[in-house]
Amino acid sequence: MTWAVCVKNDGFEASLELRKLYRIVEDETSAQRACIRVIDESGEDYVFPANMFQPLQIAHNIEEQLEALA
Repeated sequence: MTWAVCVKNDGFEASLELRKLYRIVEDETSAQRACIRVIDESGEDYVFPANMFQPLQIAHNIEEQLEALA
């Protein structure tokens, strides 16, 4: 599982919170279009511009704890 932090939410304030961690859903089609698919505030996965997020490398034990909260 890969995670990203929201660094910009212009136009998507209801769906994305700044500085919040979001789970990335792998999607090659979106990546080819400079987009990223994440699970947003609704609990569903949606595509957003990739420049709105900064992907993170998270230690395995922390990632397991985050996954347990999801």
